[in-house]
Amino acid sequence: RLPVPKLEDTIRRYLNAQKPLLNDDQFRKTEELAHHFQKGIGRELHEQLVAQDNQNKHTSYITGPWFDMYLKAREPVVLNFNAFMSFNPDPKSEYNDQLIRATNMTVSAVRFMKTFRAGYLEPEVFHLNPEKSDTQIFKKIIRFVPSSLSWFGAYMVNAYPLDMSQYFRLFNSTRLPKLNRDELYTDEKAKHLLVLRNGNFYVFDVIDRDGNMLKPSEIQAHLKYILSDNSPAPAFPLGYLSSENRDTWALLRKNLLDNGNEEALQKVDSAVFCLSLDDFPIKDFVHLSHTMLHGDGANRWYDKSFNLIITKDGTAGINFEHSWGDGVAVLRFQNEVFKDSTKAPAISPQSQPASVDSSRAVQKLDFKLNDALKAGITKAKQKFDASVEALSVNMIQFHEGGKDLLKQKKVSPDAVAQLAFQMAFLRQYNQTVATYESCSTAAFKHGRTETIRPASMHTKKCSEAFVRELSKHSTEELQKLIVECSKYHGRLTKEAAMGQGFDRHLFGLRYLALSKDIALPDFYQDQAYARLNHNIISTSTLLSPAVQLGGFGPVVSDGFGVGYQVHNDWIGCNVSSYPTRNGKEFLQCIYKSLEDIFNVLKGKKMSS
Repeated sequence: RLPVPKLEDTIRRYLNAQKPLLNDDQFRKTEELAHHFQKGIGRELHEQLVAQDNQNKHTSYITGPWFDMYLKAREPVVLNFNAFMSFNPDPKSEYNDQLIRATNMTVSAVRFMKTFRAGYLEPEVFHLNPEKSDTQIFKKIIRFVPSSLSWFGAYMVNAYPLDMSQYFRLFNSTRLPKLNRDELYTDEKAKHLLVLRNGNFYVFDVIDRDGNMLKPSEIQAHLKYILSDNSPAPAFPLGYLSSENRDTWALLRKNLLDNGNEEALQKVDSAVFCLSLDDFPIKDFVHLSHTMLHGDGANRWYDKSFNLIITKDGTAGINFEHSWGDGVAVLRFQNEVFKDSTKAPAISPQSQPASVDSSRAVQKLDFKLNDALKAGITKAKQKFDASVEALSVNMIQFHEGGKDLLKQKKVSPDAVAQLAFQMAFLRQYNQTVATYESCSTAAFKHGRTETIRPASMHTKKCSEAFVRELSKHSTEELQKLIVECSKYHGRLTKEAAMGQGFDRHLFGLRYLALSKDIALPDFYQDQAYARLNHNIISTSTLLSPAVQLGGFGPVVSDGFGVGYQVHNDWIGCNVSSYPTRNGKEFLQCIYKSLEDIFNVLKGKKMSS
């Protein structure tokens, strides 16, 4: 189970994260408030949280508050919460045709769903020592150990089964807009796929009456039919509504239901998933990011647990809604779909679609719109276009080294990437700001995420040495500073993964106070607390053979959204920003920082 950290550990970790962001006077005030909280109301809240947690052993202390945090948020999900991950191309180029890839990926997605529901999906396991545990022999032995003991066998070889409680929401699921708090809806009985093309909505069954998947050649025929339909784009595309403020959307949805669209909306909400077919090819990585992160607004349904997006040239990606689950579940799905659709594709370029009557099997959804709904869609489109217009995405690839070299120099690759972000921001804006790195806590029952706080006194000291006083330090001194950053970051990462961060604990205590109508403690009204939670640099990383790149919008209007990958011999970085920040320049500063760090690690003399 996810542990509730000790209150004194949480306060100590919190103050360590605050220190690099505050001057001495500010820090003294924050420290005083924190110790006062720890001895008084904080202690009471902590004891209540622990008691509550002991009475709810079926879940984790963060589950309820975290769902609430997402579902009560009223900002549009697009750009603010939904993230994307794009697939690598199929290694066999002729399989990257839009129809072929859409068919193969749909088939693989349904295969994954059926495997999962039948209870045959291999558990997700985190292997600390893969040579011992990620082997056929271990899997065979552990299979015969009763489940009450099997975790112990896994623990003996340092293999940790991960929580998979989010997986069921991958399919037949959507987030429904409601006033004040949205709801998650799942209907596992529904058998149809939702396909969007040119802003039009289509559905057809991918599962038959006996629960078997439709023949791939029939799925191919139906998708071909949709791709060759020349119906014009709707004058008022419904997709825009799912990009609205949640309360605005909730009222418009009620209007849609009252206006005779219940059956059509039910089809959208309960569909296995949403397949979005775009009518244009991808020009470059920046265009790819924009397409997968937000697209044109008409050809997406942002509330579905995920949209599988496939463009004209067969480029594929996933845009997922974030309240129901985290990157780990989506990544597992993505890895399996990529592997299955490339290694065991259901159809080939030579395959002929089945001769079935797709005009009967495929239903085009028709929505009845009154004037208020038309006005609502028009307004949603204006707001969407303005938001997207304000968003910049930029990226770099650093080819002077990567994971291999860093490991050889005995420093953590993730720590180096995070240090480069700190150094870059200091160079560009001359300050150290609140920084967020997400870390999965799926090693625990109903775990979600914990925050790693990469900005520390170590990164601040090291960044200042590189940016402000390079000539004063020898190469050896600079190397030592990098190693110290790496060690500290490694410790923070380990703590976060073991549920020993401070962010979720403090969040849980605050949530508890508010739910019991207790006046919000002074500790939470401290400006420094607000500033630490205004994450100007928000970062997330993932590495997978299936994923080409991933990204998300900035979490605050004056922030950067940083998706990054440290490969064996290069580092990729994808940054989103709004006009108050210059993302292009930030990336140039990251590049310079990486160059400096790698040169120092290689033992080169640095001249300022």
